[in-house]
Order: sequence, then C-alpha cells, then structure tokens
Amino acid sequence: MIKIENLNKSFGGLNAVIDVSVSIKKGSITGLIGPNGAGKTTLFNIISGNLKPSSGQIFFDGEDVTSLEPHMLFNKGLLRTFQIAHEFPTLSVLENLMMVPGNQTGEKIISAWTRPYQVKSEEERLLNKARSVLHILKLTHLENAPAGTLSGGQKKLLEIGRTMMADAKAVLLDEIGAGINRTLLNEVGSTIQHLNKEFGYTFFMIEHDLEFISRLCEPVIVMAEGKVLFEGSPEEVKKNEEVIEAYLGSTMKPS
Repeated sequence: MIKIENLNKSFGGLNAVIDVSVSIKKGSITGLIGPNGAGKTTLFNIISGNLKPSSGQIFFDGEDVTSLEPHMLFNKGLLRTFQIAHEFPTLSVLENLMMVPGNQTGEKIISAWTRPYQVKSEEERLLNKARSVLHILKLTHLENAPAGTLSGGQKKLLEIGRTMMADAKAVLLDEIGAGINRTLLNEVGSTIQHLNKEFGYTFFMIEHDLEFISRLCEPVIVMAEGKVLFEGSPEEVKKNEEVIEAYLGSTMKPS
C-alpha cells in the first residue's frame, strides 16, 4: 500500500532521514519505533506531504505521490493523525465528524437555494454515517458534547473516527496512545484492530508503548539516527541486540 524508496531528508547540515526504504503491506498494521530523534515523525511528515524529501520516492497504492500536497493525499485515501488531537473544540462530536468529507454541496451558499433537496439528502447521509461511526467507536452517548470537553483518549478515538468519515485506505497514526489511560488505550487498540479486520484499513503507527505495539503490529520497523535499524516481528525486535542497545536500553535483557 505504501512503498518508500531511498528517502532522504536534510535540514541544513542535519540529516534527519537517511536512505530509508520500507514497504507497508496492504491490510497490515505496521509499527514504527525508535528513540527520540530517530526520524520517525519526520518520516511521517514526508509520507503525509507536510514535508518534501531531499531525495527518494513515495508510492501509494502503486502511484508515485512524492510531490503531492496533504489535501491531494487525503482525497486518495492516505490520512494522518497527530500526537496531539486536532479537534474543533466548540463543535459537537457529531459535527466534527460530519464536516470531514470534502466538496460537500452545502459548502456553497448558492446550492442551498438552487439544490436544497440535494443538500438535505447529502446531510442526512453524512448524519447517518457519522452516527454509525460513533456506534463503532462507542461514543454515541457523547455525540452532542463539545469535542473540546472529551478526555484525551476520547479525542484519539474521534481522530480515528474522522479517518473513517473520509473512507481512508491507509492511516498514519502518530503516537495514538500518548497521554491516555490503559483502559482507553485498550479501546483504541480494539478499534484499530476492528477497522483493520472488518474494513481492510492499512495502519502505519508510531508508538513508544512496546506492549501496545506488540499487541497490534506485525511487522515492527525500528529507526535510529535517521536510518532503518531493524524490521521483524515484535518478538524478534525484543531479542535483537542492536535494538536493545539503541532503543530498549542496554540494561534490558532479551526475553
């Protein structure tokens, strides 16, 4: 689904991503781990179109998308969430979902006058879809609550819900588990697995919680100092001496 070939990114004299080549298989949940400064977020920013690479190519669903802007990738089904949720705090949870799909007829004032039935039909369809998404996320009871009042974990679920409203093919999850309690983290994990198994979503996720990564992901890619250090199953990652030294810490013994 996502193929990265010989990707490099430099900021002045700093090489943040160095000759990275990885493939994210369609229908997989692939993990990306590494110490702070390893280049993980920079890599995500490049894949999602927020940064342009110094060299290298990115392919999405067989198409070269290296030079495309984020909104173009969005329209092709490649979406990205952020470590800090980006909700519209004063809008309701339901409204946050309904405003996601682009090119809605009702966005143009003149359409309300010339095509009122089309606008109404489209809004009803979006409303039904948004409520279906909330049901899957177990957030139905909060549909009328201002999104800014949600807990950190609930906001992460809402971020996932917004990708569902856009009918994503692949989603980049940037530390989806950061700052949320274990109970909600389990719910987030179950939602990711449900979307993967039932709807065929492909996920590529940065995460520091190795237990969470081990539960969800295979394979796991390890980055260090801008390069891919290792790729394998969670168990192989835990036993790899280079990974233990670079990421888990030299005091942690292989299991």
